[in-house]
Amino acid sequence: MEKDGRPNWDSPMQFVLACVSYAVGLGNVWRFPYLCQLHGGGGFLIPYLIMLLLEGLPLFYMELAIGQKMRLGSIGAWTSISPYLGGLGLASVVTSVYLCLYYNVINAWSFWYLFHSFQSVLPWAVCPINSNRTGPTEECEVATPTQYFFYRETLNISSSIEENGGIHTGQALCLVLAWAITYLFIVRGVKSTGKVVYFTATFPYLVLFIYLIRGVTLHGAINGLKYMFTPKMAELANPRAWINAATQIFFSLGLGFGSLIAFASYNQHNNNFQNQAIVVSLINSGTSIFASIVTFAIYGFKATLNYENCLDRMRLLLLNTFDLAEDAISMDSVLDFYFNYKLPLFLFQAVEGTGLAFIVYSEAIKNMPLPQLWSVLYFFMLLLLGMGSMLGNVTAIITPLRDFKIMSRMSNELFSGLVCVFCLLLGLGFTTTSGNYWFTIFNDYAATFSLLFIVLIEVIAVSYIYGIKRFEKDIEDMLGHRPNWYWKIMWAVTSPLLLIGLFIFYIINYIQGGTPTYQAWNKELVNQDLLFHEQE
Repeated sequence: MEKDGRPNWDSPMQFVLACVSYAVGLGNVWRFPYLCQLHGGGGFLIPYLIMLLLEGLPLFYMELAIGQKMRLGSIGAWTSISPYLGGLGLASVVTSVYLCLYYNVINAWSFWYLFHSFQSVLPWAVCPINSNRTGPTEECEVATPTQYFFYRETLNISSSIEENGGIHTGQALCLVLAWAITYLFIVRGVKSTGKVVYFTATFPYLVLFIYLIRGVTLHGAINGLKYMFTPKMAELANPRAWINAATQIFFSLGLGFGSLIAFASYNQHNNNFQNQAIVVSLINSGTSIFASIVTFAIYGFKATLNYENCLDRMRLLLLNTFDLAEDAISMDSVLDFYFNYKLPLFLFQAVEGTGLAFIVYSEAIKNMPLPQLWSVLYFFMLLLLGMGSMLGNVTAIITPLRDFKIMSRMSNELFSGLVCVFCLLLGLGFTTTSGNYWFTIFNDYAATFSLLFIVLIEVIAVSYIYGIKRFEKDIEDMLGHRPNWYWKIMWAVTSPLLLIGLFIFYIINYIQGGTPTYQAWNKELVNQDLLFHEQE
């Protein structure tokens, strides 16, 4: 099953950095902090780390072993295990195509925000002037400047998915730029990717560390950190906390897309992938926790500002209502009078996804000293995280297809270019005025349910079709020793049962959910002080 002449990573370190760059992505920054906030802060770490041991680590190890042994992409690797499993590899490729179509749109948004950060006043810090030049735009006043900039300036969003006002030229150009850079990163296969990952895998940590230093020194940051590190142990009895932990581990490590199999196929035959699987999994989870500390410091800063502004508005209201002197009411007396209103109420407002990355963080950044500097650093970090994941996503498409003889006759440059142009042309649909609604559909459905099914079939195929005994011998052939009882129990029993449980949960949740709805931004409702409304 060895493939002579297949290119290899220049060193094991390149492979580790490629896996880190792929696995550590936007979900670590915007999904994990949201789940911590939703499930009582630090208490969520307990189910998260348990699910890492029961599900994430064994499946990550398994995919690396398959790729390194077969030295083929996902289609070829699964066909080698059984001719009937070639469709499993094809399913991984199709899912990766779906992901690439919309994932690079996030990088386009990051470019858009990055370019707009080089202004004397950040455009999401203030509302634009209306056409009569008599005051701020009414639509912006009803929302907030950060929401207005994202939904109106960045997306120019329509009021429903049925309305299509054409392509947003600025976003389309940013998407072209995102795909052009992706192409340059992968143009020479692992030879170019191996060089790029030294930067994409390490620089985000430098930015996160700088943000950590700045974050913990912000006014009120301690309130956010206290909230994170004060676990609510009652959440351990909440089944949804465990389900969310299992799901987060699963998607954060990038299982099922075929990227890990593709990366591992470029390893030397005797490369120690077991230690690398453990290291990458721990780095990925550690990054999620590290990013959460930074995020909760920002949460604390933003919540404290909102809290103090709320108290100040209440104080002015009381002074004006009762016609009192300016110093008649202090902030402390307002706190006692105003129903003992508590700061944690602002910290309970959990936000995830683009709402956290492009609205909540932008809101906090505009209130920092030197906001342009922090904006450039943040969106450049977001861009590198997204680009690092795109390397794995595109490799998961290109590697298995180039294993076919007819595709291998093309040069790397031509084939990679065709894949990037194909994805770019289809992805332009997400830059239309209704594109964000389609983005939400793809994000929620394109690579969730299908991935669970793919990885479930993978682990069943290895354990019960290929056979644990044969798999053990393959690992012994590569590492010089067989996997211990922990790995075998996870592959044969625990991980399949957990995946079946998640699979059933998603089916039940989908059936019980009724008709799917989405949040629409409708500027026609501005006179009712309402912009968001539910659409079916």
